[in-house]
Amino acid sequence: MIKKIFLFLFISLISLTTFADGHVEMADELRSSGKIYVVVAVITVLFIGLFIYLFSIDRKISKIEKDK
Repeated sequence: MIKKIFLFLFISLISLTTFADGHVEMADELRSSGKIYVVVAVITVLFIGLFIYLFSIDRKISKIEKDK
């Protein structure tokens, strides 16, 4: 499990450094118009919702396992 997490972080770091020098016109346009904050907010809300959903499922499964 820990090896998978480190591998994921390592691959993510490599991909970030690979694309760090790239110039993305769409991102520049979103930044200049201020819409990038909307995109970040929507992604953040989606991830928070996903984590809450997964946490609630984990609690329900733990409760069911404990009752058996």
